[in-house]
Amino acid sequence: MDLLPSTLPTVGTNLTDLTLKRKKLTIRELGGCMSPIWPSYFKDCSSVMFMVDSTNIAQVSSSCIQLLSLLSAEPLRSVSVLIIFNKRDMPCIMSLTEIKSLFRMDDIVASATQPITILELSARSGQGLQDVLSWLESVIVK
Repeated sequence: MDLLPSTLPTVGTNLTDLTLKRKKLTIRELGGCMSPIWPSYFKDCSSVMFMVDSTNIAQVSSSCIQLLSLLSAEPLRSVSVLIIFNKRDMPCIMSLTEIKSLFRMDDIVASATQPITILELSARSGQGLQDVLSWLESVIVK
C-alpha cells in the first residue's frame, strides 16, 4: 500500500516572494486559524487566493463563512479573488460539483462585487499549479 505523506494546515503566516514576467510579488499566506487578524492585511491586498482543503468536509461550513467574510470586507470589494479547492489528488474527495454545491458557489459568485475564479489544485503533485500561476499573471502582472 502506497502511503502519502501527511499535510499540515498553515497555522501562522508565511511570506513567499515570486517573480512572474520580471515582476516581483509577495504572497502572504495566513492560516485559517489566523482569520481574526486577516483584516489587518486587507488594505495591502491587490488580490486574494483563498484555499480550501477539499478533503476536510468538517471544515466546509467554517471555510464558507470565512470566504463570505472576506468577500464582504470593504477593502477587498474590488480585488480579484481566486478560490482554490486543494488536495484534488486525494482519494475519497467530493467532486468539484459537490463541493461547489456545499459552498453554494453559484450564489456567492452571483452576489460578489469581485471577479471570482475557481480552480482545482493538488499542491502535492503540482496538478493545477500552472492554472494558478496563469491567474496570478492575468491579475497582477500587467
